[in-house]
Amino acid sequence: MKQPRWLSRIHTLALALGALGVIGGSALPTATFAQDIKFFRIGTGGTAGTYYPVGGLIANAISNAPGSRPCDQGGSCGVPGLVATAVASNGSVANINAIAGGSMESGFTQSDVAYWAFSGTGVYEGKTKVPGVRLIANLYPESIHLVARKGAGIRGVADLRGKRVSLDEPGSGTLVDARIIMGAFGMTDKDVKAEYLKPNQAGDKVRDGGLDAFFFVGGYPAGAIAELAASGAGIELVSITGAEIDKMRAQYGFFAVDTIPANTYKGVAEAKTLAVGAQWVTSDKQDANLIYEITKALWNANTRKLLDSGHAKGKAITRENAIAGAGIPFHPGAERFYKEQGLLK
Repeated sequence: MKQPRWLSRIHTLALALGALGVIGGSALPTATFAQDIKFFRIGTGGTAGTYYPVGGLIANAISNAPGSRPCDQGGSCGVPGLVATAVASNGSVANINAIAGGSMESGFTQSDVAYWAFSGTGVYEGKTKVPGVRLIANLYPESIHLVARKGAGIRGVADLRGKRVSLDEPGSGTLVDARIIMGAFGMTDKDVKAEYLKPNQAGDKVRDGGLDAFFFVGGYPAGAIAELAASGAGIELVSITGAEIDKMRAQYGFFAVDTIPANTYKGVAEAKTLAVGAQWVTSDKQDANLIYEITKALWNANTRKLLDSGHAKGKAITRENAIAGAGIPFHPGAERFYKEQGLLK
């Protein structure tokens, strides 16, 4: 019997999507059609950050649309029938809220935000907590960048008082951490001339002299900051250190000491700072077998090649660190894989 034209077109589209692997900024619905094709969205962050390109690599690695060559014949080693997409978003908090609301199957988030959502503390205190959020994998450290315009007189966090500072946009994990860091020095949004911009927009304003500094949390090198440094705008990274920070870390254990090496950004000196873990999370409502297969595909040897060559932060994503800093429960599917590999007992 001849296949109807409309079904043929759907199948062709699905194959094309699988070949691409990533459709940035799209919001495809979860569906099963044309040879059991499943769509799986990964909420990331702004296109100028680290989440978005890393999300694209992972989406490509776990996708395997019908008709693809078998893994052992040089084809995709992703989950059979899966088309994953990296979706631009407002970041950690927005991704968790989207997972809770069912408009996203998974997403990237900071380890601190994941813990707060699960426990109903921190930024989620007094709000609806998300007890169903589950961990797929810890990915890499996210460094807290405090970028300042040269000549702005900002040598430490305390010098932000009275300055024009972007804290990132509402819904981002950066905004949460920026407020905690300023709070360690007795400051709130009202003590600075606060703006709430994405990192690329903040970078443009720094370059044009309309902003003194901005916060960004993400794996280095971050595209927006690298672009700003390469433009010759004249920037520096401000170290986030001191007795105030030590006291803050005793209260918030998810912060780790970190260093952004010299010349990570062209002509910019080393900065001592903090980091939180970038994690890939999902909902406890997701099918255990599907998440098991996704986790297995994430740590396939072919995925290792993609991560190593696709982004500077990809090399930091290792199976050995997959369970590090797990402040929330693993999804049963991911847990099964890690137990098989001897990473979890």
